[in-house]
Amino acid sequence: MRLICRADVKESKHVKSRRTRRWLALMLTVPGLVAAQAAAQADQNYSQQVFFENSLSPGNYYYSSGRASAPSTLYLVDGKLPIETRSFISGPNALELRWDSAPEGGWSAELNLYKWRNRPPEFPGANLWLWLCAPQGISAKDLPKLALRDTDHNFTSPLAIGDYAPDLIPGKWTRVSIPLSAFQTASIYPFEPHRINTLVFVQGADDAAQHTLYVDDIRIEDDPPANEAAPAAPQDVVARGYERHIDISWDAEEDPALAQYVIYRSEDGQPFQAIGVQRPGVNRYCDYTGNPHMTATYRVTARTSSLLESAPSTPATASTHPMTDDELLTMVQEASFRYYWEAAEPHSGMARESRPGNDDMIALGASGFGIMAITVAADRGFITHQQAIDRLLKITSFLEHADRFHGAWPHFLSGTTGHVMPTFGMYDDGADLVETSFLMEGLLAARQYFKADGPSGRKLYDRITQLWEGVDWEWFRATPRRDALYWHWSPDYSFYIANRLTGWNEVMITYLEAIASPTHPVPASLYYTGYTAEGTGHVYGRPHTYYGITVNMDYVPGSPGPLFFTHYSYMGYDPHGRRDKYADYFENNRNEALMSQAYSIANPLHMKGYGADCWGLTAVDGPDGYDEYKPFVTDDGTIAPTGAISSFAYTPAQSMLALKHFYRDLGAQVWSIYGFRDAFNEQENWYSGITMGLNQAPQVVMIENYRSGLIWKCFMANPEIQAMLKKIGFQPAQP
Repeated sequence: MRLICRADVKESKHVKSRRTRRWLALMLTVPGLVAAQAAAQADQNYSQQVFFENSLSPGNYYYSSGRASAPSTLYLVDGKLPIETRSFISGPNALELRWDSAPEGGWSAELNLYKWRNRPPEFPGANLWLWLCAPQGISAKDLPKLALRDTDHNFTSPLAIGDYAPDLIPGKWTRVSIPLSAFQTASIYPFEPHRINTLVFVQGADDAAQHTLYVDDIRIEDDPPANEAAPAAPQDVVARGYERHIDISWDAEEDPALAQYVIYRSEDGQPFQAIGVQRPGVNRYCDYTGNPHMTATYRVTARTSSLLESAPSTPATASTHPMTDDELLTMVQEASFRYYWEAAEPHSGMARESRPGNDDMIALGASGFGIMAITVAADRGFITHQQAIDRLLKITSFLEHADRFHGAWPHFLSGTTGHVMPTFGMYDDGADLVETSFLMEGLLAARQYFKADGPSGRKLYDRITQLWEGVDWEWFRATPRRDALYWHWSPDYSFYIANRLTGWNEVMITYLEAIASPTHPVPASLYYTGYTAEGTGHVYGRPHTYYGITVNMDYVPGSPGPLFFTHYSYMGYDPHGRRDKYADYFENNRNEALMSQAYSIANPLHMKGYGADCWGLTAVDGPDGYDEYKPFVTDDGTIAPTGAISSFAYTPAQSMLALKHFYRDLGAQVWSIYGFRDAFNEQENWYSGITMGLNQAPQVVMIENYRSGLIWKCFMANPEIQAMLKKIGFQPAQP
């Protein structure tokens, strides 16, 4: 019989921890929705302490690998370390090492750091901490060795874990601390102990015996304070049932000792069992059960990394239940909207680049999309109109004082200072016209929606108008020919990044707004000389047929491009019933979505999971980093739910197939507190650990444009927009 490990922190002198979390909690009370805004530095501290917490992938941990040399053996699942789901410290799983160390053999297993966007590669703590458990017990001398590698590939000599660990008692979790100073450089350049990228477990004693070791909750921390105490119990726990999951939320804890929230579940009066953890600064958990007919009761505790745990919260009970298509749409909209409400940067109220991610990094384009999502939320009753206006007044006040360059904002701003964050290098220290146009798309839609909401609505209208009139679009005609707009301008390097805005891509909205500007417009002719680039040799509007579906826009030869091209410019701009000389863009965008589904049905590269209900190639971070993911050109099996779900306004039946599959069949890995995760790849058994600001709001907005046309109506109601379309020469489209 296999023993399941239990944690007993009182029996080991090796149990230590560190508390350096210092964060600020800002609570917002929302009717029908407990919205606790993320703490200002919670993810930043989390990223500088936690190396491994749990695996999103079922069966094995994607960011691991291993190899054995006979006669030694190492158990792997598809070349990666398996996971243990019955015994863990940080639920719902732990890593499993299973080996046989034989004389003249060898084995090693690598555990790599998951690098989400803009994660700072810096661990300031002094010690490496690991929770270990051996179901059958292991003597210290038989434990593996451990080597480290940093972000520059410098490495250490293997060090015996047993020199720092006691004999492991069967079934008991024990925390082990190893000083980073104990690891000695073995590479030609010095190992950087605070920039750890890889842990390498190595064969130790060649005892020719089978061993199993569970490893969990790996952190880099200092020693704990001598008077460390358990945090206070979380308050006001609320559970709310949906079709296949129950959402649990609670009030924020401000204790700097807090390392994790622990969520416990009880079914049918059975004892409470830990089912998962949540990081500080996030006061919500998704329990995806997959069962549409269940009732469960939940408790939440707060604990330190050495498992000093609070008393449990007051219990909360909820039930899952079947949901109609309309209810499922509302569920997706509300969950995705939370990204911009609960996870917003607290000083500015604007959208962060990703969660988890850099706490201080505001994304301007994502914030514009988020403003449209907030508008939908007010209309749907997720928040009140006044709550939405108050948030938008906070955002616009921040924008008034933030860095601007000829009226345009950068791609990224610091939420605490309002200064530019040159994330893409030294030349990216100024204006980003495209991100500014995305921001303005949201602001103009909100300007029209809230303008009748009393004095505060009028104040918001006037403030947005002032921001709108302050953008000097004309400045961004960079070259002597002045026949196009350019993406970037730097106060130090001018137009060094000479990125001419030419389609087919996401920048149509930039030209539309530049021509519509009431104060600094560009000539309407730039739509054709710049965006469509007539007379330059650039091919625009060339019809091509794929799987019997004709699209008017090839992005590159043989591919119409990623689906976000059909979303970003068309969240506010309504392409219904009008066309330029090249295309009816509603018809083109619908056909691009249909073609994307047809590509997945045909599945020419035989990717796992593809089909009529699993489609949506678009730009996203995949297993190997960012890619545009274009059909026929770049496809490694990565699907981004935003691709299909944000196409709802064009292909509601096909998008609903995808929504139900993503939620009902893949929800355990794909659904989260902010709706669908950023991406997944069944071919590689990879699931994104982040949610991105650019990808959640398009789902909210384009579902709403399908349901009511709300954001289309609001944006198009701006008087400058209709005049701009006449200047360009848009004509009524044929029925």
